[in-house]
Order: sequence, then structure tokens, then C-alpha cells
Amino acid sequence: MQARKLAVEGALEFTPRVFPDDRGLFLSPFQEEAFAEAHGGPLFPVAQTNHSVSKRGVVRGVHYTVTPPGIAKYVYCARGKALDIVVDIRVGSPTFGKWDSVLMDQETHRTMYFPVGVGHAFVALEDDTVMSYMLSGGYVPENELALSALDPALGLPIGSGVDPILSDRDQVAITLAEAQRQGLLPDYATSREIERRLTGVPLSA
Repeated sequence: MQARKLAVEGALEFTPRVFPDDRGLFLSPFQEEAFAEAHGGPLFPVAQTNHSVSKRGVVRGVHYTVTPPGIAKYVYCARGKALDIVVDIRVGSPTFGKWDSVLMDQETHRTMYFPVGVGHAFVALEDDTVMSYMLSGGYVPENELALSALDPALGLPIGSGVDPILSDRDQVAITLAEAQRQGLLPDYATSREIERRLTGVPLSA
């Protein structure tokens, strides 16, 4: 499995080996040894798994969790194709306001790790796109917040070749600047400390 650091500090991309044969194919979307080598510590204890199905053009996000408690995610595309996006919304982060994206499909089977405190969005590029998540915490509605994926200041790669379909919640989500003004964004140092506790291993600066 190959690992790559993304432009958002602490976010990672993984590309597993795929083993095709006349029956189909086999791969391992998560591999502990490769993850620990790239991350500096083991994956968080998994508290919940999520599964979403989206038609082409659906945009989910930018979603994030109040920190604390904060949630880390490991995400892959089980079917279809999606552009998965990580956004650094941690105040005080060296990469605050930056984003990076990974094309997830049924050719490369790439996966992404989202550290505690960052924002997550994706665009479904095919009908019946299935996204699967492993999460460090359970879903608590009052802890889940959203930023506008169409915020021009962020400039996320959304809408190229698709007509974005957003939920009512995501259509009225506020901008990054407004969330910062209201004091709604995660703190970088706090997010890092929560992640350190999840893995039990101090993270490098």
C-alpha cells in the first residue's frame, strides 16, 4: 500500500494493491502497518461505520464535528466514483484554509484519512456512488456542523462537469469566514491533542 501526505496537515491518501483475476478482484482498503508508518501511530478505535449512497452530482459537506469531542475518519469509495475533499478549518493550523482532494474510483481504490478537526466534503461523479467511513466517535446531531461547499473563498473543485445537488442543510451552510467570526471552528492544538489521545502515540509537529 502506498501512502501520500496531502496539502492539509495530518491528512493522508492511501492506494492499496489490487489483485484482479478471472473472478473479479481483491484488495485491502485499510492496512494497519502502512497506516501506522505514514501516520506515526495506529488507527483510532473504531466507534462507528457509515455508508452513504449518492447519485451523480450530489455534494455532501463541508461537514465537521465540534471539537471536543472531535472525530477522525478513514474513508473509501466502495462503488462508483467521487472526488473526496479535506478542508483545514482548524484555527491555528499551519495549513488553515487549505484543501486537498483525492479521486476515488474502482480503478485505484484510493482511501483517505481525515484527522480530528478538519472538514470533509465529496462530490459524487457517478450514480449509485457508495462512500464508506470508519469513525472514531458516534453520531451526535448537535455536534455536527456544516460550512458552505460553494464558499468562493475556499474555491473547492465543485461543479465542474456536474450540477451540484445539496441538501437543505448544506444549501444554507455558512462560509468559513463567518464560522470563524462566530467562534465555531475547531482549534488546531486541541484537535491534535484529541488525536494523540485516540492513537496513544504523540504526533510529530
